[in-house]
Amino acid sequence: MIICLETATNLCSVALCNGAGVISLKESNESKSHASMLTLFIEELLNENGLRAGDLDAIAVSKGPGSYTGLRIGVSVAKGIAYAASIPLIGIATTESMFRGITGNPDFNQEENTNTLFCPMLDARRMEIYYAIYNAAGNTVKKISAEIINENSFSNIPESEKIILFGDGAEKCREVIKRTNTYFADDFRISAGHMHIPVIQAFNNRQYEDVAYFEPFYLKDFITSVPVKNVFGNKPAK
Repeated sequence: MIICLETATNLCSVALCNGAGVISLKESNESKSHASMLTLFIEELLNENGLRAGDLDAIAVSKGPGSYTGLRIGVSVAKGIAYAASIPLIGIATTESMFRGITGNPDFNQEENTNTLFCPMLDARRMEIYYAIYNAAGNTVKKISAEIINENSFSNIPESEKIILFGDGAEKCREVIKRTNTYFADDFRISAGHMHIPVIQAFNNRQYEDVAYFEPFYLKDFITSVPVKNVFGNKPAK
């Protein structure tokens, strides 16, 4: 049994899975609910299935990119449980689990999308997004990056190739991207349940993280601003 944590966006999602699939799932889309709901969901899933943390084979966490605060909370909880229960820690790229989520949908037609490209997008500041591009086989066409979207974005991809954009960063791109043969998966929602396939693969291959040194993949530094006049209690110099 493996617990999967997804906190890279506003959604707080926890799934219990094994080699056969997702056993149980708890989620909250309430804003800023990670700190209050994450450990509660974990405890409920364990209790409902008669498990303790030490009974788990591993704990997995979406490692980013995504929300700085959400990732920090998710990774901190995962590391704490891994250390206390002496179980392996698995980190999964958020974009990879998103790709598995959309291609694992029962309505997804593999044959019709053999030559389709998939672009999971996570919202960043203003018109910036975190994204990667995968082909239908799950191979990386473009590594994860942070970019500002404009009307020329994706123009380097031949328009003969269909590309599907999805995730919470895709909506703000709808009116900006002018490339033809580009589609938006409006009904997609990120979930810890999407982590199942890459998590089991990582577990079988013993691809574990070092609990002491593992950090979220923020992709870029967290930036905050403090009014100059409040730093020393004085007004800024003119």
